[in-house]
Amino acid sequence: MRMEISVPALLFPAISLLLLAYTNRFLGLSGVIRSLHDDYQVRPDPKILRQIANLRRRVALIRSMQAAGASAMLLCVLSMFMIFFELQPIAHAAFGISLAAMLLSLGLSLSEIRMSSDALNILLADMEEDLARHADA
Repeated sequence: MRMEISVPALLFPAISLLLLAYTNRFLGLSGVIRSLHDDYQVRPDPKILRQIANLRRRVALIRSMQAAGASAMLLCVLSMFMIFFELQPIAHAAFGISLAAMLLSLGLSLSEIRMSSDALNILLADMEEDLARHADA
């Protein structure tokens, strides 16, 4: 089967938007970490320390998401070069691996979203405990 150069080019907008979304998640997470650091410097709180492991895992996941997304883009470009040089078997392999890298990136993204939700639920539980204590007082 002959693959046209436009096939891998179709993934460019999707991959670009994914990388932009991942960068925004990273920037948001780094803002949270900086804010927690400042809060901890002013008023050390064990609740902040409990969040460190979650934040470290999330930073690692986002880094892996970005690496898989960038690999997908790189492999798409490689696939286009192989099509241009009429090396169809290599183009198909590069494009297939690109799709797998994008799939990995999306899977990691789902995992990071789950972790983010878990972290928010921990904060909500802490606030509910504080509200219950104040209501009993």
